[in-house]
Amino acid sequence: MGKALEPTLNTAQNAPEPASGVNEDYSRAIASARIACYDDFRSAPRVTEIAPTTTAEFIENLASTIYTQAQQAGGSIPYTAIREVSENFIHAQFKEIVVSIFDKGNTIRFTDQGPGIPQKEKAQMPGFSSATSDMKRYIRGVGSGLPLVKEYLSFSHGRITIEDNIKCGSVVTISVKPEEDFDVPRGAPTREQRKQMVPALSDREKDVLYLFLDQPTLRVTDIVEELGLAASSAHRALKKLEEAGLISTVGKMRQVTDEGLRVIDALF
Repeated sequence: MGKALEPTLNTAQNAPEPASGVNEDYSRAIASARIACYDDFRSAPRVTEIAPTTTAEFIENLASTIYTQAQQAGGSIPYTAIREVSENFIHAQFKEIVVSIFDKGNTIRFTDQGPGIPQKEKAQMPGFSSATSDMKRYIRGVGSGLPLVKEYLSFSHGRITIEDNIKCGSVVTISVKPEEDFDVPRGAPTREQRKQMVPALSDREKDVLYLFLDQPTLRVTDIVEELGLAASSAHRALKKLEEAGLISTVGKMRQVTDEGLRVIDALF
């Protein structure tokens, strides 16, 4: 076996890392996060560093970079699932974050050295949350994140596992089954063909559509609370989805259509 290559480090942002300390208000990430992308396990990964910044910007930078690298590797894990797990790092005060991408982008492992998750099964059930009032200034904090991830992945034959890290902290792994592993009927459209049949949707419109996986009918206020959107933004996204035939209006509720479910499946 040849000598393993040295890791390649790409700095996503060049801001200096602040001195370590106690983050009481959760307004900023106080340490860098590292993303390790593996082509295989016979050579060192490519490593990208996400520099500390404000909480909202840090989560966005982290989730977007993970999603882009996983997609470039050939993976199909949806952005929403990646972002939900990334937001969960607030419980570890964004300390000692390492995200590993492997299996051609179809498996992503999120690790930290925070307080850990003692009740792992409950963490995947709606309504169970350990978010404090300080945390809820930056995340929803209603116990919906990991349950949503579990629901998203179930539609793409994926799974989520939660384990303890070596000394302290948590390890959350999300994965999907590569399309080549499915028994696809002869003549059935490929994933790329199904994606081409999907109407053009923004990330926000996709996020709204994904919510209907967990609840087939939703109020506008439900969407506003779940995604932290302004009511006007939620209405615009819903109007676009309804014009595309992906949802319909029943009284004051919105419900997903059969076409909407087909599009969700194609997006996964």
